[in-house]
Amino acid sequence: MKLGVLFSGGKDSVLALDRASEFHEIACLITLCSSNPESYMFHTVGIEHTRVQAEAMALPHIMEGTRGVKEEELGDLRKALTKAMQEYGIEGVVSGAIASIYQASRVQRVCHELGLTSFNPLWQEAQERVLRELQEKKYRVMITGVFAYPLGEEYLGRILDQRTIEELLQLEEKMGFNPAGEGGEIETFVLDGPVFKRRVEAQIIKRTYSNYSGSVELRTEMAP
Repeated sequence: MKLGVLFSGGKDSVLALDRASEFHEIACLITLCSSNPESYMFHTVGIEHTRVQAEAMALPHIMEGTRGVKEEELGDLRKALTKAMQEYGIEGVVSGAIASIYQASRVQRVCHELGLTSFNPLWQEAQERVLRELQEKKYRVMITGVFAYPLGEEYLGRILDQRTIEELLQLEEKMGFNPAGEGGEIETFVLDGPVFKRRVEAQIIKRTYSNYSGSVELRTEMAP
């Protein structure tokens, strides 16, 4: 089956792509670029750099804008998926949802309206398992945003390595923290891994942080 992947550039959408590609053809990546940083549906931190990731994966990329208005976002999603159907013949859509019923149900609704099959390869996956699989497959993942106590500024730009994963799992044990960021605690950007043809290089050009909330601005390019 030819699939389009709802692609944010973060670890969950990349891992969902990875799993789906084992059984299906990935026809394109589909990114919704929201002007509202508090979007209900779509990842926003560093979303503009998905173009570089798509090029590094050698996959076609559809990017559509959205104002990020609750429920109106679904019309923008419908437009993007329709474009993917027309241009790349997709028959189904992959998303990286793990536990968000809000997001998953709305993607499924739009897919149903368009006659597309909805795939959620990570749905209800244990968050520790997601982190371990990323490590086992040697994905290089950068933390680009933190939005919860007790995550300090030192996490911004950090690579999701063994030490960082263990720290996040300890926070889960102590505080009920979502170690894979399913509650919006962290945002990530994937630089390299099995689905990449070339590595992405990222340079942090600005950090913004206050009251356990912050993000980085990046400059990205493909490695030579």
